Amino acid sequence: MTFLTILLSSLAVAASPPAIKYHDAHFGSILTTPKMQALYYWRVEKRAGGKIRCTGSCARVWPPLYAKGAVPMHVAGIRGTFGSIRRPDGRRQVTFNGLAVYTYVHEGPRQVLCNNVNGWFVVRLR
Repeated sequence: MTFLTILLSSLAVAASPPAIKYHDAHFGSILTTPKMQALYYWRVEKRAGGKIRCTGSCARVWPPLYAKGAVPMHVAGIRGTFGSIRRPDGRRQVTFNGLAVYTYVHEGPRQVLCNNVNGWFVVRLR
C-alpha cells in the first residue's frame, strides 16, 4: 500500500459521523446514533458547564456515546458542532454543542422514552 492509500483510508475512518439526524413523529428532528438510538443530554451537566457528572451506575443506565477515532466537528445536514470530552475513566465521549451525549439502556431503535425525565432531554435539531 502506498502512503496516499493509507492516508485516504484513515481519513475515511476519521470522517465517520458519530450521530445522524432522524425525524421522530412526536419530537421532530432529533440526534441519534447511526443505529438509530436517540441521544440525550443531562441538564445537570449543562448546569455544570459541560463537565461529566454521569458516571458509575448513572452511566450504566445512560451509556455514553464513546468517540471512535477522530470526531468530525460538522456532519452534513446537522446544524451544530460535534466534539469530544475526556471522561473520568479516560475514555473520550462525543459531545454536541458542548454537551456530552448519551443513549438510554432500555430504548431500542427509533424510540424516545425519557425526554424530560429526571433532567434528561432528547437532543432536538433545528
